[in-house]
Formats: sequence, structure tokens, C-alpha cells
Amino acid sequence: MEKADAPLIRRGQAAGVLAGLLAAGMLLLLDSPLQHFGEWGARPARAAAVVACMAVWWLTEALPIYWTACLPLVAFPLLRPFEGGLAANLRAATLPYVDPYIFLFAGGMSIAAAMQQHDLHRRIALSIMTRVGAEPRRLLAGVLLATAFVSLWLSNTATATMMFPIGVALIAQLERQQGHRLAHYGMAVMLAVAYGSNIGGMGTKIGTAPNAQLSGFAEKLGIEISFLQFAAVGFPFVLLFLPIAWWALWRIGRHEGLAGDLGSDVLGRELAALGPLRNAERVVSAVFLAAAALWIASKPLTALLHERWSGIGSSHVEGAVAVLAGLTLLLLRAGGGAVLKPASLRLVPWETLLLLGGGFAMAAAVQGSGLSQWLAGQLVAARSLTPGAQVLLASLVTVGVSAIASNTATVAIMLVVLREAAAAPLLPTILFAATLAASCDFALPAGTPPNAIVFGSGYVSLPRMARTGVLLDLAAAVLVAAWCWLIVPLVIG
Repeated sequence: MEKADAPLIRRGQAAGVLAGLLAAGMLLLLDSPLQHFGEWGARPARAAAVVACMAVWWLTEALPIYWTACLPLVAFPLLRPFEGGLAANLRAATLPYVDPYIFLFAGGMSIAAAMQQHDLHRRIALSIMTRVGAEPRRLLAGVLLATAFVSLWLSNTATATMMFPIGVALIAQLERQQGHRLAHYGMAVMLAVAYGSNIGGMGTKIGTAPNAQLSGFAEKLGIEISFLQFAAVGFPFVLLFLPIAWWALWRIGRHEGLAGDLGSDVLGRELAALGPLRNAERVVSAVFLAAAALWIASKPLTALLHERWSGIGSSHVEGAVAVLAGLTLLLLRAGGGAVLKPASLRLVPWETLLLLGGGFAMAAAVQGSGLSQWLAGQLVAARSLTPGAQVLLASLVTVGVSAIASNTATVAIMLVVLREAAAAPLLPTILFAATLAASCDFALPAGTPPNAIVFGSGYVSLPRMARTGVLLDLAAAVLVAAWCWLIVPLVIG
């Protein structure tokens, strides 16, 4: 008997699709203030309908999230939330998908693909772990630190995928030495892979998609965030939070009472298997370091170029550097082949670029339709809170939403809402806090791909992950709010 084909959309997903369409239909058809809002007329209602549909589909994952991100390409020309006719709305719908920050992220991911092709990221991680040490506490710290460092430059999913087998090999070696299963220490190592992947991505503008989302969104508001400025906020936060995560993980791992030099054999064997540093790895390192140096210098470079081309911004410079680095890696040859083979570009999560474009398009519609002005009037009560309370509330709410939705979808929604809830002087701080908080989900396997990856190891129990993760979520939300409150005005002001 042949097996029946699986349905394309499960019952729960179908309910989510219908809920999104119902929300959009109600906003479009029912009489409301959004249908008669001053000079904008019914345009706010049309934008709100698309935003509501996208938010429901993203939060319920009724459709693949990158499918949902393409909705503006169809809906905006049909509903026309922007001023003008079909051509103007089609142009407004498509331009966000070619935003300079999308090219920055694409180029950054191409560099990451070259690292993965030659196992350079693996060599870096193993070298860090070897230098930190193989005593149990140091070994756990090494896994966490190495994972976070790699995640500064690679996506959190790619980082977790790479570190997962290394963690499993370490645990297996320790279990052979001890003669029994290391349930607690094994869980700590696996969670170190997940948490390090999530935390490290907060440190640079290319570390995770929400960072690029924030930069692109802020630029449309006249707030320019250079690569160095983002790193000045994000990277120190990574350094602040890693010891907290390590302490929480060691509280789990210490129960086996392990001591002595435990994992050096595995680390040495893994490093030896990579062999000596190859020419291709040197080339990738050189191109990456050159790109990083130019990103850091993007502010003075932009000022220099601005004298000749007035429309140039730091996003254009950073995006051009990223694309140039990717093209250079494709053209250069080492070891008898291309440094970056076209086949390796399959490692790049291209769908993330659609998510970025969809988020930018949604934000553009909220602004261009008049919906942002309407929202500002409804959210004015939030501005009565003290500035510190506003930042903390934004951080806590974002952490909560990110527990049930991807960090990219969470940021796309939260940036639009917070843009209208915050007073102008506080806006950069609140937007930064929400962006960093979106990557701080440690409690549930479904919260982020790294959480799900390590949950499949068999070492991670849901109750213990939830207990540890909820405390880390709360600690992260508070620390994000406090850190952004202190540092963002100094860096962005």
C-alpha cells in the first residue's frame, strides 16, 4: 500500500494562514479610524492589513518565513499603501529588497562560506579551545568562547552546525575516560554550543540578520550606524554576557565532579586532522581581515567619498566592501582551485536576504502610508514611562516574542512598533535594545535553530533547559536594557 502524500500545509498552519487573512480582511473592510486618517485617507488601513497578515504568519510560522517576507511584492502594488499609482507602489515595494544592507549581509555570508569551504572556522574554534585549556571548567569556557567568536562572523545556525560534532566528540572522549555517561556535563557542553552561537551573533553588524535590519531601519530614520559603532555596542555586550552564560552552564556541568586534563587528546586530534595551515586559508584570512579593516574605517571612507558623490552613506561603502570581498574570493585561486567555489555558495542562507527585504518593505509601508503617524498617537501613553522603564520594557517584550518567533521576524515587527512608541532622543537606545534582545532566547528548543540543533543530541532535557534558559532570558533582557541605556547615547549620539 502506497503512503499518502503529506499535506503541503498542516492543519495548524492552515489555521495560521486563515488567521492572517482574516486580520487583513477586517482591517481592509471594516470601518475604522484607519480608513479615514486625514490626508492619508484609507492608506493606513491598507498598510496595516499587510503588516497584520505578515505578523500573524511570522509568529505562527503558518508559511515558511521567507515566503511571508515576499508578501509586500504582491500586496503593495495591489493595495497601494504608498502615494501614487501602480508604478510608484511597485517601485516602493521592490526597492527594499535591494537595500545596501542586504548586499552587506550577502557579502559577509560569502566570506563565511569560504571559511567553511576550507574549514578555517573550525581551525579557529579548535585553536581557541586549545589555548583556553582542557580542565573541565576551562573546557566548557573554551567551547562557549570559541563558538561565540565564530558566530561573530558566521550565522548562528552555521556555527552551531560546525561546533555540534566537536562537542559530541569531546563528550564521547570524556565518557570513555570516566566509564559512564556524563549527563550533566554533556548537557552543559551542548548548551554552550547553542548559547555561544546565539550570543556571539550580537557582536557585529554581520553576526545575525537582525543587526543588519536595525542598521537599515535606522538609516531610513536618519540615524547612521557604522560597522564600528555597532561593534562598539554589540561586542562588549557579548563579553559581558558570556561569563554569565558560563556560570549558568557550569552550575549544570559541575555535578559530575570532573577534574584534571580531560579534552586535550580530542582537541589535539581534531587540529592534527586539519593539517598545517594551507594557502587557501591564508588567502581567506587576508581577504577577511582586509574587509574587516575597511568596515571599521567605513565612517572616514564615507566622508571622503561623500565629497564626490553626495548620496553615498556608510551602508553603501560597507555593502560594496562586502560584495568586493566575495567577488575577490570567487576570482582568486589557491591550491589548484577557486578560493571560493560557486558550489560553496549553497552554504549561504539566501532566504535570509528575503527576510531582510521583507522587513525593510514592511517598515517602509508603515512610514509611507501614514500608519506610523496613527500608531504614534495610539502609543503616546508609553512615552509617559520613564526612559529607563521604556528601554527595559522594550527589551523584555522582545525577549518574550523571540521565544515564539524567529529573531528576524521579531525584530521586523518590534522595530516598527517601537519607532512610534519612543520619543526621538530615546529612539536609538530602544531600537538597539530590542535588536540585541531578539537574539537572547535560551529557554526553548524552538526559540532558535542552535537550540533545536543541540536538543537533538539526547543530552539536553527540556525541563532543565527551560529552567536555565528562563533565568538567562531575564538576565539578558535586564543587562541589554542597562547596557544600551549606558552606552548607545555615547556611541550613536
